Amino acid sequence: MATANPKLILALRKTISKLKKGAPYQWGHMGACNCGNLAQEITRISKSDIHRFAMQRSGDWSEQLNDYCPSSGLPMDLMISELLGIGLSREDLIHLERLSDPEILALIPMDQRMHLVKNKKEDLLLYLETWVRQLENEWAENQRTTLPSGGKKIIPTEVLS
Repeated sequence: MATANPKLILALRKTISKLKKGAPYQWGHMGACNCGNLAQEITRISKSDIHRFAMQRSGDWSEQLNDYCPSSGLPMDLMISELLGIGLSREDLIHLERLSDPEILALIPMDQRMHLVKNKKEDLLLYLETWVRQLENEWAENQRTTLPSGGKKIIPTEVLS
């Protein structure tokens, strides 16, 4: 599972916002699919450049992630390194493309979970929103501190902004 941190949480939130505002979404396009939209936000690389990088070797996101080699020098591998550097794992990205992470799916009501379609924008939004809430909760829990007087738990102000 991804490492919960403010940069990743913000990137997911911005991706959700852009998709809701009409950002291009096309599951079969490496730069405009589930992973492609998140990659655009994290790397600031355009959807067309992401797609062009991906076409330098064969395969969809899952295959590209399985073939990932951080020292290859290929643009796609450099981009994947940047995604991993923000706290994602290869498995997170493979699951994102297929909307298949068991931990995220367990948080989605059964009636909605049973009908998720990997190439449907509304289902991607549900998955992303569930994932970001889970990461926010995990990060907030990790940031809680106990005050010396009274033992009250507080959430640092960064969590609230």
